[in-house]
Amino acid sequence: MDVATAPSGPAPESDRSGPGRAHWLRVGRETADDLATDAVAREQAGKAPFDEVARLREAGLLTLLIPAELGGGGADWPTAYAVVREIAAADGAIGQLLGCHYFLSSSARFFAGPALAAQVERQSAAEQWCWGGGYAHQELPLTLVRKAGGYVLDGRQSYATGILVADHLAVRAELADTGEPLAVVVHSARHGVRIDGDVDTFGQRLAAGGSVEFDAVPVASHDVLGSLSADEDVLSPLAALTSPVGRLLSVQVLLGIAEGVLAEAREYSRVGHSPWHPAWPDGSPQDPQVLTVYGELTVLTRSASALADQAREAVHGGLARGEDLTYDEYAEIAVLVAMAEAAASRAAQESTSRALDIIGSRSASSRLGFDRFWRNARTHTLYEPVAHRLRDVGDYFLNGAHPPFVLPVRP
Repeated sequence: MDVATAPSGPAPESDRSGPGRAHWLRVGRETADDLATDAVAREQAGKAPFDEVARLREAGLLTLLIPAELGGGGADWPTAYAVVREIAAADGAIGQLLGCHYFLSSSARFFAGPALAAQVERQSAAEQWCWGGGYAHQELPLTLVRKAGGYVLDGRQSYATGILVADHLAVRAELADTGEPLAVVVHSARHGVRIDGDVDTFGQRLAAGGSVEFDAVPVASHDVLGSLSADEDVLSPLAALTSPVGRLLSVQVLLGIAEGVLAEAREYSRVGHSPWHPAWPDGSPQDPQVLTVYGELTVLTRSASALADQAREAVHGGLARGEDLTYDEYAEIAVLVAMAEAAASRAAQESTSRALDIIGSRSASSRLGFDRFWRNARTHTLYEPVAHRLRDVGDYFLNGAHPPFVLPVRP
């Protein structure tokens, strides 16, 4: 199986000049270090992450992907992926929040025309919008009714990342007369929008998830970005690329969580003491069993990381192809991202679970907060079952079937 070899070469940077990758990686590390200092206390408090979003906004990370000519940071997708992973290593929920923001705030360039996309991104940069919501299919879809001069939006979205702190919501809605799914943007403060923080998950508690209800909310024509139809006569290969682009953000969140728990466990194992407990026998850095587990988890995580790097290059190459991208090339990219997602899911779940065994009984201490890594990883993977990705990979390998166009629930 030749996976994701056709699209190659870096995406053009001529229209995205900004501070540069090195700058944004440094900003990402500094912001992650800042978030790490109080990660345990913030996670246990479980408050809506307005302060965390303020930190991201102050660092310039909310506008990182917007072209510099439109007032943004001018960074590319590989840089955004690296920043999300860095943030997720310190705080998995904020990594998910930022990844979702990047996915939704950039969606206009996939679904809307160039002029409308530039207008949306220019205003988002100028006003430092934080985006929330999601385009995943729901059993009870939002409905969009045509009215003179625009539309009216009704319905309830049961779970969406970031909506408790979002300035703008990006959602999937179906036209009442045709059933066509559309990408719609709505200001969170618009009349008729009601947001409920009713999602009580045991993990990813700071991802600002909740439900949002739309009661006869007016929607202007320019707030409808474009079609989300999976019909190949409507959906271009480039627009279809939004699925692997979003799923690769999920991969970065999972890998960040896996790397974050291993880094904290390693520090704990090396120090071997704390102000409230001078010494304990569990997790000795000389214990052969401990060393073996660290070795296994390092290999598992590094292997998943290598696969994610291949997927990142494939996505980058697909974006560079632009309108020349074919459906066969899209399928190659989508399958490679599905493989990376499956590997990252396993790495995150095993690392966060077995790290507790390495540390031993002291990992039960709420002061240490090691449980948050496992809870965050498990919650994230529950929303995106890895079995679906493995099925897609198997169907492609055996039958040459193109993966379906399915947008992620939690980028």
